Amino acid sequence: MAVYKRTYKNYAGAPTWTAWRFLVLTRFGLNRVFQSKMMILFVGACLFGPILCIAFVYLSHNPPFLAAFSIPANRLPPVNGRFFYFYSMVQGALAYLLAAFVGPSLISPDLANGAMPLYFSRPLSRTKYVAGKLIVLLLLLSLITWIPGSVVFLVQASVAGWDWTKANFWLEGSIVMGLVVWILVLSLIALALSAWVKWKIAAGALLLGVIFAGAGFGMAINSLMRTSYGSLIDLSQVVHTIWSDLFRYDTGTDMSVGSAWVVLGLVSALSVWLLARRIRPFEVIK
Repeated sequence: MAVYKRTYKNYAGAPTWTAWRFLVLTRFGLNRVFQSKMMILFVGACLFGPILCIAFVYLSHNPPFLAAFSIPANRLPPVNGRFFYFYSMVQGALAYLLAAFVGPSLISPDLANGAMPLYFSRPLSRTKYVAGKLIVLLLLLSLITWIPGSVVFLVQASVAGWDWTKANFWLEGSIVMGLVVWILVLSLIALALSAWVKWKIAAGALLLGVIFAGAGFGMAINSLMRTSYGSLIDLSQVVHTIWSDLFRYDTGTDMSVGSAWVVLGLVSALSVWLLARRIRPFEVIK
């Protein structure tokens, strides 16, 4: 636009609150994610399991439906800690795949194109930059994990009555806590790998390898050393141990719950440290 035409105008809108301006990163990040039709289809497919759970809960408390198909109500699996443990396993695995697809595209393009000086020349701190990117993953993963899980619990509570709800209200806290911890750890790992690996495909493959390689190396250590400590590098085994404790379902694991929490804490701290080392307003080229 030529300056001499004098067609430019100052911004006349209401200024946003400074403390929340970093959410513009979240808004554009979500817009970029949902521009892909494949990503929309994948998120929709991830909700198929919770829809089936809701349908099961409703139909299992529908006597006319059970009578029409001669299904004994006492033979149906109860909606208890075991039910939500397996729900968490399925939705947690899908969240892991979604993080591998979305996470690498959040930070690596900014680093590959030298955009960090442009970000930090504005009133934007490194913490707010990471928070804006992190919220993108947390919102997406929440959409397929603890939010539909809470809906399943609410449907069960509405059809089972107050007595069931009062006796099993702890399940709602376990659903939220167990899945929020998992998606937070996944999001931090995904952002850390996206910051250190500029090629998006390689970053996504590396995130997939974190779980599979950890499981393989853990089994190898346990077999060679005749110990159970190798399972501590298997993040899937670690989070399953935490879920089994939260949902009060014994899976027969040898790992202690305290060790599992320590491992997740260390992994999260390492991811934050890697982000702090990489997210800078300048880059030294040797």
